[in-house]
Amino acid sequence: MKMRILANDGLAAEAIEYLKAENFEVETAKRDPEQLLKEIGEFDALLVRSATKVTREVIEAGTKDHGKLKIVGRGGVGVDNIDLEAAKECGVIVKFAPNGNTNATAEHALGLIFAVARKVPFAHATLMQGVWHKKPFQGNELFGKTLGIIGCGRIGQCLAEKARALGMKTIGYDLYRAIDSNVEYVDDIDQIFTDSDFISLHTGGTKVIVGARELKLMKPTGYLINASRGKNVSEDALYAALKEKRIGGAALDCYEKEPKKEGEPFVCKLRELDNIVLSAHLGASTFNAVRKTSLEVAEVTTHYLRRGDFANSVNVGENVEEEGKKIYTLFITHEDKPGMFGKFGTVLGEMGVNIRENTSRKLSTFVQSVYTVHQRPSKKVLEALEKIDGVKRVVY
Repeated sequence: MKMRILANDGLAAEAIEYLKAENFEVETAKRDPEQLLKEIGEFDALLVRSATKVTREVIEAGTKDHGKLKIVGRGGVGVDNIDLEAAKECGVIVKFAPNGNTNATAEHALGLIFAVARKVPFAHATLMQGVWHKKPFQGNELFGKTLGIIGCGRIGQCLAEKARALGMKTIGYDLYRAIDSNVEYVDDIDQIFTDSDFISLHTGGTKVIVGARELKLMKPTGYLINASRGKNVSEDALYAALKEKRIGGAALDCYEKEPKKEGEPFVCKLRELDNIVLSAHLGASTFNAVRKTSLEVAEVTTHYLRRGDFANSVNVGENVEEEGKKIYTLFITHEDKPGMFGKFGTVLGEMGVNIRENTSRKLSTFVQSVYTVHQRPSKKVLEALEKIDGVKRVVY
């Protein structure tokens, strides 16, 4: 029987073809929350973007009573729409596809910067109404200005690279600093607000990062850009700052509350203002990004379902010290015949060595297996493994 995959937020045609070539059944008809709860246990994998909320209820429904759900694949970077703790508890791996939409989102953030700085949407709207105006739409150039980036991961770094090419100074704040960076890091996040002409958010989660206090720190000519997560900005505080003209303007691609379906009403009091640019969560909405992200999430899902590859997993530990347990690595070269892994497991278990995981790859006439274990392998352990018929080499 073929494994079944539900791509609940859609998937590019090439990715569907790839999965079918790998002998999976793929369904893309979107299930609403109630339908998802009823049917998720019938699928081996659930692929989503930002629209589908993979709650504890969904994960538990997918795993209880012999439910088949094994993996949730997230097309994109953020996984705040997935309950990672529930997935851990239920034995469901969560993987993401972080690279496909990096450039698209960075370009969109830069486009929002241009749009709000040069007042392009407002000038466009007046001309579409048949009125010629220039004076109200005098804007600001980007060259020589300072761009402050909060969240300097893939997208933040990509945006910084583009901004530097335009002659902007880029400063950044992040808890985890990349060694090879396109930004000059600051130690105090307040410096981003006080020193920047443009501030762009590329974080995640639901924490408010920009509230009334932070907006008061901004330059009166400063612009705020958010193409990250809507809840990172207090819309009430932003509305007051824009209404009172305490900052130069803002451009948003995401909001505290967003419609769940295409064509639904968009209710947001920021629409009343004339110094803000709005777009409908379009950061990753390019044909290029959809294709690349779809292929990436299809590939990482396939690698897990077919051979237990944990690459791109976000809810498992790394191969390093974990919870006070040091990890040791055993390399075993052996013949490709039935029963070898059982014999290795028996020897290690009987000699008190706890296996954390193992991987293997076929060589010419042999197999190379790598075991990570929680106890340092003694000489006796190595000798016992070497005595197994079919073992050519054991190295620690």
